[in-house]
Amino acid sequence: MNYSDLSKIDRRLPMNIGNNDVRIEKDVRGNISRVRATINQAAYDSGRNPSSISLIGVSKQQPDDRIEASLNAGLRVFGENRVQEAETRWLDRRKEFTDLELHLIGPLQTNKVRSAVRLFDVIQTVDRERLAHTLSRVMAEEGRNLPCFVEVNTGEEVQKAGISPGDTDAFVRTCIDQYSLNIVGLMCIPPAADVAAPHFAFLQQMADQLNLPYTSMGMSSDYPAAVELGATHVRVGSAIFGNRASNVPADT
Repeated sequence: MNYSDLSKIDRRLPMNIGNNDVRIEKDVRGNISRVRATINQAAYDSGRNPSSISLIGVSKQQPDDRIEASLNAGLRVFGENRVQEAETRWLDRRKEFTDLELHLIGPLQTNKVRSAVRLFDVIQTVDRERLAHTLSRVMAEEGRNLPCFVEVNTGEEVQKAGISPGDTDAFVRTCIDQYSLNIVGLMCIPPAADVAAPHFAFLQQMADQLNLPYTSMGMSSDYPAAVELGATHVRVGSAIFGNRASNVPADT
């Protein structure tokens, strides 16, 4: 999707909304414009076409008024961490916004695979063989062939999901050759305490070696660096929607 043509966004605010709603509309609309402008500049600085980069709005645990504001501002690609929460938020909205593109960016339990396959357009967190097997079977039963990313644990953190870098090559081959998954790219979440750029460069190098066209990397605090290092998908939450409640992890 091409996010560089801001002229197509309807900048008019909806009528008959309260002052707080107007403020939220303006805030979210302005945030989206700033994020897209930053993506465009980072792309130009690194000799890339901005239209090759997809902005994913991370909408997990966001209130309805901010989701509606982002939709009114023209955002159509969203990332969710939990299947059940995403169903509550998007099942009805998909009827109105038929051009929505939903990415699962959180851990996927095998007992949620069927619901995920029915709702989402992209699965970004394939991270173990049992999940690959279940996805393959369920997608065949549902008649869907969703693009998938393999999640790589670039920091090799024991508490975090993802395939270790040393196992990524073999795992990708297994997903493609044994389970016929449509693996299109790699995804990572660098350790919070680390400088993110080396992890982005590492992930991009692995994707290039595997001939995978897409990398999903970069969040609100570091997406410009991710774009400069080759990201095709950036996952931005707080820089678009504002800060979540204090009990929600700030991982986007």
